Amino acid sequence: MPPSGLPPLRSLNLDAIAEERIQEAMRRGAFDNLPGAGKPLDLDEDPLVPPEVRAANRILKNAGLVPVEVLERREMAELEAGLRRITDKRERSRALARLALLRMRLGAHRGARLGRSAYYERRIAERLAGG
Repeated sequence: MPPSGLPPLRSLNLDAIAEERIQEAMRRGAFDNLPGAGKPLDLDEDPLVPPEVRAANRILKNAGLVPVEVLERREMAELEAGLRRITDKRERSRALARLALLRMRLGAHRGARLGRSAYYERRIAERLAGG
């Protein structure tokens, strides 16, 4: 066990912890009546996205295109929604393999961004585990 007394970061399911906290806050009504509720988000100037990625996304948007990540997320959603209807074993196997590949790609991108700062990862784990 690390000196902080927390289990190693690998053993924490950060997504599950974060999702549970979000669901709990929603049940309490913490997100009701927030400023801008019901209005579209302005993602063109998201400070959490690096400036060069924002610029590339703006160029794609102006050209009527979308980033590859968005296309892959759409494909994932379509695959997940359609899995129940696939009865052919080969087709289902291909769909599951494609879904696994897409999840891995998106997870790798997300992990690469978080992995840049071990300190940041540790602080997230401490906050989520400790409340």
